[in-house]
Amino acid sequence: MLGKLIIAGLVLLITGARAGAQMPPRSSELAAYTGLHKSAASGNVDEIRRLVASNANPNARDAAGRTPLHVAAFESRYDALRALVAGGGDINALENDRYDVITIAAVKDDVRMVKLAIELGGNPRAITSRYDGTALIAAAHLGHDGVVKALIQAGAPLDHVNNLGWTALIEAVVLGDGGERHVATARALVAAGADKTIGDRSGITPLQHAEKRRYHAMVAVLE
Repeated sequence: MLGKLIIAGLVLLITGARAGAQMPPRSSELAAYTGLHKSAASGNVDEIRRLVASNANPNARDAAGRTPLHVAAFESRYDALRALVAGGGDINALENDRYDVITIAAVKDDVRMVKLAIELGGNPRAITSRYDGTALIAAAHLGHDGVVKALIQAGAPLDHVNNLGWTALIEAVVLGDGGERHVATARALVAAGADKTIGDRSGITPLQHAEKRRYHAMVAVLE
């Protein structure tokens, strides 16, 4: 019983923490932006090119450590992302909470941005976030199955263990709701060869977690 309470408490703690970990620019920040951050937020490609040609720094940081590329990702400005990378922006830069463009897009469930970032040199294997995780783990946690599939195709590490002791497959169960998208996420991971036998720090496997939660569809995938 104590073990179950500890796990339940940890899940609530991590879910709450993650909800606040990734910080898109607030409306007040967007309104105060100038230069490339402003152009990235609005998707003004011509202005981005003009500013870069005038030696504006494409890797400048705001107070949260966001570069214009991070802002473009948060605002789903695809052409701006291309223009910034062409102007020398670092697609793999991490902001203060250690998110890169790919992980921002993964959390946002923006498959198009994930694929574009990878096309432009983003690293799907990068270790990101305060949890020493990956974009794949973040997407699996949220049940963003389309993003999961795109990351798998790009070679994201299937069995990376974050500093909570969890893989993407474990997070799809432990932090998932057992619904259709989390089941599809688990199915994609298993089909790609994710190791179903890797347990958490207590040795509890994804299947055992699913059984405890009575996630019957998830159990069928994991058996």
